[in-house]
Amino acid sequence: MQILVDAGILLASYLIGSIPFGLILVKLLSGKDIRMVESGRTGGTNALRAAGWVAGLLTGILDVLKAAAAVWLSQVITANEWIHALAPIAAILGHNYSLFLAERDERGGWRLRGGAGGAPSFGGALGLWAPSALIILPIAALIYYFIGYASVTTLSVALMATLIFAVRAMFFHSPWEYVIYGVLSGILLFWALLPNIKRLMNGTERLHGWRAKRQPKKPVNGSDRD
Repeated sequence: MQILVDAGILLASYLIGSIPFGLILVKLLSGKDIRMVESGRTGGTNALRAAGWVAGLLTGILDVLKAAAAVWLSQVITANEWIHALAPIAAILGHNYSLFLAERDERGGWRLRGGAGGAPSFGGALGLWAPSALIILPIAALIYYFIGYASVTTLSVALMATLIFAVRAMFFHSPWEYVIYGVLSGILLFWALLPNIKRLMNGTERLHGWRAKRQPKKPVNGSDRD
C-alpha cells in the first residue's frame, strides 16, 4: 500500500511540474506561443523574451513554486525522506518534459517539450530547506553578473544545493537523501543544457552582465535555454 502512495506522490509531483506556466502566461499577456520564440522553451528566460519582464518574473516564481509544492505535498503525506527528495526531481522532469506539451516530431513519433529545469531545481532546494534560498540566490546573481552565462548560473544552482545539503548532512544531521536530490537535479540540468554547454565550449554562448557591457556589440548567435 505504501508503495502505491509513494508512486502517487511522484506522479502528482510530475503533473504539477508539467504545468507550463510560461506558455499560459505568455499567451495571456501577449497572445504569442512561447514555443515559437527563440529557444522555444517555456521557462522564465524565454517568457521574458516573448512577453516582457512581468511574464518572465511570474513564470520564474511559479516554476520555483512547482517543485517546492511537490516537496511540501510529499512531506504532508509521508515521512519517507527518499520521497521528499525524489518529489522535486519528478517535478523537474515534468517541467522539462511536460505531458501537456506533447507533440509529433518529424519522424511521426511523440516528444515532450518544456524548460531546462533551472527554476524548479531551485524550488526543490527551497522546499527541502527554505534557508538555502538565502545562500543560492545571491551567489547565483553574482555568477550571472560577473561570469555572464545563464547556463553556468543555472548549473550552479544544483551544485550549490548539493554542497549545502552535504554540509548539513555531515555537521547538522540533515538527511543524506537531500544530497542525492542535488546530484540528480544537476544531472538533469546538465542534460537539458547540453546545447548551451557546446556553445560555451566553442565561444558562441550569449554573454550577459558586466562582461557583456565591456564587449563591443556584435550579432548574437544562438539563444539561451531555460
